[in-house]
Amino acid sequence: MIRSVPMINTARLTLSGMRPEDFDRYAEIWADPDVIRYTGGQPRSRGEAWTAFLRNAGHWQMTGFGQWAVIEQKTRRMIGQAGFFFTDRALGEDFDVFPEVGWLLAPEARGKGYGYEAAQAAHDWFDRVIPGPLVAMIDADNPVSHHLAGRLGYAPLRDAVIHEKSFSLLCRKGPPARI
Repeated sequence: MIRSVPMINTARLTLSGMRPEDFDRYAEIWADPDVIRYTGGQPRSRGEAWTAFLRNAGHWQMTGFGQWAVIEQKTRRMIGQAGFFFTDRALGEDFDVFPEVGWLLAPEARGKGYGYEAAQAAHDWFDRVIPGPLVAMIDADNPVSHHLAGRLGYAPLRDAVIHEKSFSLLCRKGPPARI
């Protein structure tokens, strides 16, 4: 099964499939302790980053959705990623059976509205192509991502503790009403 990754352009960003030439920047982003502070993990080695990079490419092939590279148009530099994925976190039938959303930005890209711009574009695509519920898992101490999730229509589902760290589980039944 061959599936292409759609390209999405916003006013300032391009969401595109990750290409082999994006790997060095991807590895750099995931090695930054400030980037992964709220992902519940540790900075990734190049080998761990490569495994995750390939997993994302395979996810698009197997499910028809995945994570996009977020490219700042004015610099043509990858500044993060946003999109959807399946994972089996063993958190229950109200969470694990639905696609999960994720986003992250390199530190220099924060505070510019890029997170919302990228995540909203990804959700607009998802709502057109694969409508249905989505879930999110956000570190309980990450107010920026909680605010962004609320803007995207996510509501609290319940809390979870994973590896002694508190996370909020959220659910989005569909796109929020446009005012």
